[in-house]
Amino acid sequence: MNDQPIGAGAETGTTGERRLRVFLVDDHAMFRAGVRAELGAHVDVIGEASTVAEAVTRIAATDPDVVLLDVHMPDGGGRAVLDAVLRGGRNRAGAPVAAGPGAAAPSTVRFLALSVSDAAEDVIGLIRAGARGYVTKTISPEELATAIRRVADGDAVFSPRLAGFVLDAFAARPDAPVADPELDQLTNREREVLRLLARGYAYKEIAKELFISIKTVETHVSNVLRKLQMSNRYELSRWAADRRLV
Repeated sequence: MNDQPIGAGAETGTTGERRLRVFLVDDHAMFRAGVRAELGAHVDVIGEASTVAEAVTRIAATDPDVVLLDVHMPDGGGRAVLDAVLRGGRNRAGAPVAAGPGAAAPSTVRFLALSVSDAAEDVIGLIRAGARGYVTKTISPEELATAIRRVADGDAVFSPRLAGFVLDAFAARPDAPVADPELDQLTNREREVLRLLARGYAYKEIAKELFISIKTVETHVSNVLRKLQMSNRYELSRWAADRRLV
């Protein structure tokens, strides 16, 4: 299913029709290769990274127009990249991210989140951190190329159903943090697994969706059950639904 992005509040475009320079951040090598191949006709993918520290260093070195940013990676993901590049952040262990000399982001660089997650807290968190847009991985190559160009030109671009999350969050509660002590116990990956589990996905389907093994899915589910002190997936589903995670 195509997920055509919508833009809001376009600023004066400065890129014209030149080929844009794009940097890709994602911890799955096969996905990066696919995106590189699919976008090749539209933009120049000038670099890629699979970790936060690698992304921060290479973004500074390559000076891209747009960074395509995965939301969830083992060492912190998109939020950690944004914090490190834009504000000088720390990884999930609390250590400073080694960005290297000259690691400040170029003034014109834009960030576009590209994620399997369509959860409101992920969308809002990335936008608050400084991303200019957020689209899901169901998007077609042509639509992604259009979204990249819009972001480079100053638009705020979202997959259609995600725009409402942002409007609601900034209109109704512009300064309210999302705080949930129980939810905060879970890692980003555990939240992804929980969300898919609550939607009725089987372990095999979750593994395929997140590019991980079934064994790893089982481990994450066990960890979530232990942390939340629950005994089965049905309790987890109700818990997730109560928090509007599905």
